[in-house]
Amino acid sequence: MKGLIVAIQFLTRLPTPRVTVSSDEFAASMRWFPAVGLIVGALVAGAGWAGARIDPWTGALAALVLWVAVTGALHLDGLGDIADASGAAHKDRERLIAVLGDPHVGSFAVVAIALQLMTKLVLLHALLDGQAFVAIALIPFAARIGPLVWSRALPDLHAGLGSRFRNAVRPLDFLFWSLALVAAAWALPSLLVAPLVFLLWGWWLLRKIGGISGDGHGAGIEIGESLLLAAALLLAHMA
Repeated sequence: MKGLIVAIQFLTRLPTPRVTVSSDEFAASMRWFPAVGLIVGALVAGAGWAGARIDPWTGALAALVLWVAVTGALHLDGLGDIADASGAAHKDRERLIAVLGDPHVGSFAVVAIALQLMTKLVLLHALLDGQAFVAIALIPFAARIGPLVWSRALPDLHAGLGSRFRNAVRPLDFLFWSLALVAAAWALPSLLVAPLVFLLWGWWLLRKIGGISGDGHGAGIEIGESLLLAAALLLAHMA
């Protein structure tokens, strides 16, 4: 249970009891990332449902604002950093690492974050218009399985926050969350594309950036959420 509390503290701005953990215990909290996604998804879906009682656009805006607020824009920050770094990737590794560590926001980051927010707003509106509350609730959970995969499959880009998760995920964790994803897919079959999303993002990071970092995890969660929202919408229109 301590691991879940640490994961909630790290991934959200939700109030939690204060706990003291070692570096190894902090790394082990990654095993709970998908569980935090379930909490985030329930809150976002609830905000969307409440706002949609007025109209779908109000619901979409309420869901998006709460989504950003509850996560503290943590993953959006990672998306912006990766966007800026990808613009510097054509130079050299030293320049790429320097851009990732730069606290200033570049034009690539601004565009990427703006496009991400607009994409989520439009997709949330369409899903709320179709009463797809289950999809909205489950997608943050599925997207947060990605870091468990990337932390083991990709090399560390540098010695930073992301590298602390390197050996935290056990085979048992993969099995448990894989079974949970399959179970969730009974309610939302579009979640079955999640492994493909994880594979594609890992491949892009390896090819363009060279490895995984905390920013890569955050950006992957954001990209994964948007792609899974789009997949849910596509499935709903095909049904």
